[in-house]
Amino acid sequence: MSARIGVDIGGTFTDVALENENGLFTTKVLTDYQAPEAAILKGIAAVCDEGDVAFDQISQIIHGTTLVTNALIERRGAKTAFITTEGFRDVIEMRSENRFEQYDLNLVLPDPLVAREHRLVAHERVAATGEVLLELSEDEVARLVQTVQDGDYEAAAIGFMHAYANPTHERRMAAALGVAMPGLSISLSSVVSPQMRELPRFNTVIANAYVQPQVADYLRRLMARLTETGIDAPVFMLHSGGGLMSVETAIEQPVRLLESGPAGGAIFAAGYARSHGIEKALSFDMGGTTAKICMIENGAPKSANTFEIARTYRFKKGSGMTVSTPVVEMVEIGAGGGSIASVDSMGRIQVGPKSAGSEPGPACYQRGGKAPTVTDANLILGRLDPDAFAGGKIRLNPGLAKEATERDLSSVLNVSTTEAAFGVTEMVDENMANAARVHTVEHGRDIEHFTMIAFGGGAPLHASRLCEKLGIEKLIIPPGAGVGSAIGFLRAPFSFEATRGFYQRLDAFDADAVNAMMEELDEEASSFVAMGAGERPLERSLTVFMRYAGQGWEIPVAVGTSRFAAGDDSVLLANFEEAYRALFGRTIDGLAVEITNWAFNVSTRIEEVTAVTPPGSLHSAEATVVRQAFDAGLRRELEAKEVRRADMTPGTRVEGPAVVTEEETSTIVTACFHVTMQKDGALLIARKEAAR
Repeated sequence: MSARIGVDIGGTFTDVALENENGLFTTKVLTDYQAPEAAILKGIAAVCDEGDVAFDQISQIIHGTTLVTNALIERRGAKTAFITTEGFRDVIEMRSENRFEQYDLNLVLPDPLVAREHRLVAHERVAATGEVLLELSEDEVARLVQTVQDGDYEAAAIGFMHAYANPTHERRMAAALGVAMPGLSISLSSVVSPQMRELPRFNTVIANAYVQPQVADYLRRLMARLTETGIDAPVFMLHSGGGLMSVETAIEQPVRLLESGPAGGAIFAAGYARSHGIEKALSFDMGGTTAKICMIENGAPKSANTFEIARTYRFKKGSGMTVSTPVVEMVEIGAGGGSIASVDSMGRIQVGPKSAGSEPGPACYQRGGKAPTVTDANLILGRLDPDAFAGGKIRLNPGLAKEATERDLSSVLNVSTTEAAFGVTEMVDENMANAARVHTVEHGRDIEHFTMIAFGGGAPLHASRLCEKLGIEKLIIPPGAGVGSAIGFLRAPFSFEATRGFYQRLDAFDADAVNAMMEELDEEASSFVAMGAGERPLERSLTVFMRYAGQGWEIPVAVGTSRFAAGDDSVLLANFEEAYRALFGRTIDGLAVEITNWAFNVSTRIEEVTAVTPPGSLHSAEATVVRQAFDAGLRRELEAKEVRRADMTPGTRVEGPAVVTEEETSTIVTACFHVTMQKDGALLIARKEAAR
């Protein structure tokens, strides 16, 4: 029997999921920072042993990694030269003039990835129309090649003005560098991000070049280790947009891997939203390092073509580096199980963004960690079983958790250890609630109309309290929630999104020119998808980014066709006005409308899901254990029923407060909720009628 494996490397745990005809087998192992592939092989061996699968029966491995994100956050990339048009070397340092902390007089902007002395300029210029205004001479090319050679660079990023409209100069520069320095990693903005706006385009090509040597080395090392182990299965990578791509494409464009793990979680949640008939869902993914929240509407995660990475001010919007690459849109905060708690100068408990990770880990892990973390707080509050954490693979020490919390929090604040632990979890939940509210409001949605779908090792511990704060009535904890992202990898389609900056005013719409561009985008995207799609049918979709003339930013507009005829400008206008009205409540009369960027996606068809019907009769579960657990809403300890998830059957209902335990995580059901097992094994947590 063949088996497929999904592997998600996180900041604390590496999650592995194996699926074959006998079912789903999962495990969590601590991430190995020095050799990430070692944790992967350890996890694969564990699930193969559990599922009685031989290595030669593995037919496919799907992988997502935080390697790219971590390299950018920690500034552990290659020595990179950035070659740009004369007069524009400081674009990445001037940024967008956004003061993300408006009243901070000592505001420090993040340093660009490439320092000024490594930003080289070329005497050339291309207009926004693609017309060459100043030719790039051979002497200029030779001078720049020599400078790069003398600088002993490992990578070069090339980003000329308006290269999306005419990439000739970028290609000439890259060709000359390739001949002179065959081992140099070279990235072109016209390939990595051929879109309007030089700041995100320059940032994207620099980020791509910066991590390319490291990612290439890691992926080749992983492939070699798999082969040595006897695993000869093809490996595919999950990209930020929620689709699969080949290892070769990942090496060429590693910037597309930035949000690969979280994207898998969004796919996982979207599948359950479709099967349960939920039109508006909010996925909540909380692991060991961060928490991610994503809107899912009509069974599909919200997507975007720009996002921020490596935020320096406590994950504050505007303090990071804007890149333009297809991504599942989500909000991320530094609140995971390993997030470190401290007391600031004003006597307030702060949580994150620093994390204890897996090395040394929370204090209770007994691996040398000294700082109190969210996991330590949950252990003190009775939400975790110290003998059954991670399926019993990691024994937690409550004494070390209390010692760290007492030293760094309780003694400073002059409160009890329990009160300090409650303060930590309450701060985490409030931060996540605020982030979720802002995320939905920014998209013109009311959060109380959503159903939450929670997964990741930490989310089931916090989701009920989060729903209390947000006014959400229903919450779903899918089976395998502790390794949700890895399972999501197994549900992802092969896909690739080709983008292009191509300006069009609707009152002067050129259908022939647009169709010619669409043919190029179709060919580009289809060629990448064909590497793994095989004979599977492909689906195509187009998103155009439109605005009123004079506006600074566009909105994404889904278009039902990718080929146009004369007069289709009226269809585009109708689509734009519908999207604009949904976002802002009204349209603007008398203003011309224009298109700036185009995004064309080719993907294999998403698998159909089986609709889940409610269980028939309800019955209560027998709780063999009763434990003391702190209820945040009531602010006191209560007796909570402890029920094993494996003992629950469809229709089993447990009244809160309760704790539902399983190998990868535990689900906390607060006093105002009850939990019911569904036919597909999901836990539906809903408010009690009396509590409404």
